[in-house]
Amino acid sequence: MEVYYFIKSQADTFDLKSLCRAVSVSRSAYYAWRKGQTYTCDEQQQGFMKKAEEVFIEHKRRYGSRRIVHELRAAESIYVGRHRVRRWMSHLGLQAIQPRRFVPRTTDSRNTRQPSPNLLIERDIAITRVNQVWVGDITYLPLQGGKWLYLATWIDLYSRTVVGWHLAEDMRAELV
Repeated sequence: MEVYYFIKSQADTFDLKSLCRAVSVSRSAYYAWRKGQTYTCDEQQQGFMKKAEEVFIEHKRRYGSRRIVHELRAAESIYVGRHRVRRWMSHLGLQAIQPRRFVPRTTDSRNTRQPSPNLLIERDIAITRVNQVWVGDITYLPLQGGKWLYLATWIDLYSRTVVGWHLAEDMRAELV
């Protein structure tokens, strides 16, 4: 309310649009206040807002408006829209934490070693039968909780079938 009185007192000196923007108030809300049409949340809305804040804190500030809406509907049987929850979060100053994605480093970009030669291309091998040439690869599998598993596979180039695989929590020589 004090904000509106401030805007009213400074309206002769400054532009109304600039004043409203400076104090983070919409012009329509200011005009509604001048007409005596102020908006106040009823007790039910305040209770819902409090529940949304509790869900946010319960999940360690990781939930955004979509997840909070889902949680309110499932656990509390409170049916509110995502945009309303987003407005509540903005009003309460709640912002979900966005963790940075972990991208595993797979190559040494300093190029201190020579790359391994591609023997299949250099020797021009003609693959004519099963089990003549196997190739291997390692891939990263993300898990919940931010951990990784490493999958090493061996494939027969002639039949394109997996002839062996191994899964490990670390990428050591024993993996392959």
